[in-house]
This record gives sequence, structure tokens and C-alpha cells, in this order.
Amino acid sequence: MSPRLKKLLMLAVVAGVVGFVVLQIFPAKVIGVHTEDINTNPPERFAIDAPPEVLAVVKRACWDCHTNETKWPLYARIAPSSWLMARDVHNGRNHLNLSKWADSDDEERQSDRENMWDQVESGAMPPWFYILPMHPDAKLSSADKATLKAYFLKNKKEKEKEPVKAEGAAAPAK
Repeated sequence: MSPRLKKLLMLAVVAGVVGFVVLQIFPAKVIGVHTEDINTNPPERFAIDAPPEVLAVVKRACWDCHTNETKWPLYARIAPSSWLMARDVHNGRNHLNLSKWADSDDEERQSDRENMWDQVESGAMPPWFYILPMHPDAKLSSADKATLKAYFLKNKKEKEKEPVKAEGAAAPAK
């Protein structure tokens, strides 16, 4: 290796280390990262009345982002991965927080279940960047999807078609 190449390589390593250290102290709030969520779990909890097999799949693939029971791994304390995880958990809890289902009625919970199935069926959830490389066990098998579908759609109510009233029709006499 030539001396010039060694010098460039050493400069790149030093710049990388300095850049990494600067990321640790950079005010992430400036770029819109919700740093208040890093390593925090709000106190609200809700016991979901799902069968054990459904609960096992949900805990494995959905729980970390969609409840207040997030497991914050070591890399969630190191920027920039801490920023990414905080953003994902913040967004997940804002879209659907199963820990706050106590504030919802049965109809709203069923609507949430149906929306959850739509997300799973379309492949949007769980997202690929959650599955790979850190959570390969969150990948849903066909059996997992069938289990979730049966639970999420078990109370789905078909909307009844209401008869359409013709305009100008006379109101019934009393």
C-alpha cells in the first residue's frame, strides 16, 4: 500500500470516528426526531383479549412499535440508530397503540383489527426494515397470517345496504 493511500485511509477513519462522536451529541430534535421516545415506555397498558396463539404472533411482530411495552435494545441508545428507532416507535404508537385500547369502544377496536389485517395482508406490516436484519422472527409465515386473519376479522360486520329513498317521494302519513 502506498504512503498516500495509507494517509487517505487514516484520514477517512479519523473523519468517521469524529463524525460518529458528533452524532452522539447532535441535537436530533432539530431534524424532527422525537427523542423524547428514546428508551421510554408510557405507563398505559391494556390486556388484549386474544387467544394465546394470536397474542404470541402480535407480541413477536407488532408489540415493540404498537404498544407502550417497547423493548429498547442497546443500539437504541446509539445515534443514528436511536433516532431511527425513536421515529419508528413514535409513528407506530401514533398510528395504533394497543396499550391505549382501554380508551376505545368495541366498535373502534374492531375497526382497528380490520385495519391491522389490511396492513398485514398488503405486506406493509411488519415493515421489511424491522424484520431485516434485527428481527427475523417478526417475519409472518402463512400460518401466522391465517391466525391473525381469523382473529382480526372474526367480528367483521358486513354493512347492510339501506334502501335508497327516491327524491320527491311522499313521506308516510301518520
